[in-house]
Amino acid sequence: MIGLGVNVDHVATLRQARRTYEPDPLAAALEAQAGGASGITVHLREDRRHIQDDDVRRIRDAIQVKLNLEMAATDEMLDIACIIKPEMAMLVPEGRHEITTEGGLDILAQEARLGEFVARIREAGIMVSAFIDADLAQIEAAKRIGVQVCEVHTGPYAHAFYNNGGDLAEKQVAAELDRIRSAGRAISALGMRFNAGHALNYFNVQPVASLPDLWELHIGHAIVSRAVFSGIREAVCEMRALIAGRAGP
Repeated sequence: MIGLGVNVDHVATLRQARRTYEPDPLAAALEAQAGGASGITVHLREDRRHIQDDDVRRIRDAIQVKLNLEMAATDEMLDIACIIKPEMAMLVPEGRHEITTEGGLDILAQEARLGEFVARIREAGIMVSAFIDADLAQIEAAKRIGVQVCEVHTGPYAHAFYNNGGDLAEKQVAAELDRIRSAGRAISALGMRFNAGHALNYFNVQPVASLPDLWELHIGHAIVSRAVFSGIREAVCEMRALIAGRAGP
């Protein structure tokens, strides 16, 4: 069955808006776990705009499922990952002025440096993932530097889906979905795991979840948004059902 990693960053975003102690991303992580999440994702940004160091430590100690730590390829984040020991560290591009991660990591532009960085994470016994665009050259570069998992950026597909009213027959939507499909095949052929995520929601997730070779989906904002009305546990259960093809939105 395809795994669902739930990103709880935006629970921390709401907390940080008031610089208080609630809502607690740990509570959200535990509710997501109870709802069937196979993993919890947190992005510890360099500017600490939402998730804080203590959140990562508390979630690491409390959850019984996989922890995926999204991080920039910096010495500070490497040290934190080696102490926390998440099951997976996902390398992402990071900009101080972006609202959320925009675009995949450009491995080709920094291949030598990233290769050394990946080796150090793997030496600590941590699986390494990279968030990349659906581009063959980037996939091949990921393999060369020792990445074990490629998470394909699904944002272009999600935006095309929305702009075309969810019509999968529309050329733009079909093309973006095919790019993800082709990327997944290339990733699997090179012996890496094929994950996907970014801007997936309760309306556009099923075509991606139906792709061959897919290992895991990472979804956050849509689940947290749904949870405002239904609660984290129920929101995760609904997403799990969609991924399994058991229900409609």
